[in-house]
Amino acid sequence: MDKFNNKTYFVGIDISKDHLDVSVLQKETVKKFEDKKVANTVEGYEKMVEWLEQKKIPLDDCLFCMEHTGVYGLVLFAWLSCMQADFVVEPGLRIKKSIGMVRGKNDTIDARRIAEYAYIHRSKLEPFCMPATVLLQMKELLTYRTFLVKTKISLKNTLKSHEKYQPICQLNFIIEDIKRQIAEYEDRIANMEKQIKELIFSNEEIARNFKLACSVKGIGLVIASFMIVTTNNFTSFQQARKYACYCGIAPFEHSSGSSIKSRTKVSHLANKRIKSLLANAASIASCHDPELRAYYHRKLMEGKTKLQVLNAISNKLVSRVFAVVNRQTPYVNIYTYNFA
Repeated sequence: MDKFNNKTYFVGIDISKDHLDVSVLQKETVKKFEDKKVANTVEGYEKMVEWLEQKKIPLDDCLFCMEHTGVYGLVLFAWLSCMQADFVVEPGLRIKKSIGMVRGKNDTIDARRIAEYAYIHRSKLEPFCMPATVLLQMKELLTYRTFLVKTKISLKNTLKSHEKYQPICQLNFIIEDIKRQIAEYEDRIANMEKQIKELIFSNEEIARNFKLACSVKGIGLVIASFMIVTTNNFTSFQQARKYACYCGIAPFEHSSGSSIKSRTKVSHLANKRIKSLLANAASIASCHDPELRAYYHRKLMEGKTKLQVLNAISNKLVSRVFAVVNRQTPYVNIYTYNFA
């Protein structure tokens, strides 16, 4: 962003559960840092601003930069948004890869490295946009639903084990108790999905994009909800290819000169949860969508593996969802007839 080139002060914040390590780098005196440690609370944020004022550092001339640390930084992001401060939130791995070879670390050094990263990459950074409350609530419900599903699967696996021992041990009450717990978790999961739907349809824009995404065969409640949350209702990613990279399903070439020419493959840097969901969606779509079913069998005949074809179908599903959202019309199956 061009406006960050005009900033004089770059504030790196290393976030932990209880504290924030703050380091300020001034454009005119690179490599000279001012450091401060405050509590990770609203009172601590106010002390940070007071400290900046004592140093005669205006808030509107600062660019705050921090790593994405999930729930530990969420209150700080909301507070900075309310203060109308300019700040960016970057993946920790991106910052780590950008600083080259390092030796040793602590929280103060990490804050300095984040401040230096913000200064060096100021022309490429994009301001962080705080998600709407409904999206944060959806994310929380989806996270809890994932926990419930994992617990239910664990109980089902435990049930299979006890059923094998049942003829010998004759402890029927254990099996009955596990079945009762499984039924309870299924009810909880259904309740979570009901609440997610209610949240979606409480917002007109989110509801519209949700319906459009679900018009693509293979995309249902859970995947559409995850896509809405991870794209900030399709505003954080402008292109399907970039979102495919985020999901870890976009193939990349691996070659160098004439001696190194590896097969094209996906990156392991990905949101593994949405990648897994898209793989399931691709499997369903390859069975129920005539066009994708034909594509699946054709690629297998060409020698592609099942995983490669399903990954390609995952990419097609992402492209279809972004297409229908961008043009704001539902997906329509187009059948091609061969008249020869």
